[in-house]
Amino acid sequence: MLRAIHIQPWNAVFLLGFIAYCTIRHVYERRARGTPKVVRRAGAQDHFLIAIVLVGSLVLPILYLFTPLLAFADYRLPAPAPWCGAVLMASALWLFWRAHADLDPNWSVTLELREDHQLVTRGVYRLVRHPMYAAIWLFSVAQGLLLENWLAGWSAVVAFAGMYFARVSREENMMCEYFGQEYREYVQRTGRLLPPIRRIGSQAWGRGPGR
Repeated sequence: MLRAIHIQPWNAVFLLGFIAYCTIRHVYERRARGTPKVVRRAGAQDHFLIAIVLVGSLVLPILYLFTPLLAFADYRLPAPAPWCGAVLMASALWLFWRAHADLDPNWSVTLELREDHQLVTRGVYRLVRHPMYAAIWLFSVAQGLLLENWLAGWSAVVAFAGMYFARVSREENMMCEYFGQEYREYVQRTGRLLPPIRRIGSQAWGRGPGR
């Protein structure tokens, strides 16, 4: 028995957003596929964590949307919640696309560096080191606000939290080893997920670096 998506419009919003998310990733994955990898730090732990994220962000939502198997975990959200979820999803998709576009051939799904890898500090990377992770956090929260089910809605937040906290420091150590002082200086002037407050303040008052 299929769950009637047309009766629950916010489910359809999530589904369309997820299709857009997968399309963005597929396009840039194909573009980067031909560039050889010269540094690989991905192991069994990384692949396991990616699999857990897929369960939380894909398998459980599909079960919720198209079968009654997770109906026992349904609940009702306040009326403004899905509207907030839609706004977060739109923001997440834009940031996800922009982060891929700025990285372009330098992007990898796991802890890898490609041939002629460049330290990207333009675009959204000018103030934030991990805008792609920030986008996934936003998308995961949007999923929880759009799908009224404890398991399908919030599983992505839990799954991605495990991957993020297990990986982000290792990724930064890899970048520091490869780019050395250039990356350490980049760390000093950027934030991991949000722009540093001091940079926002200096730009708001027209006092950029060197002024």
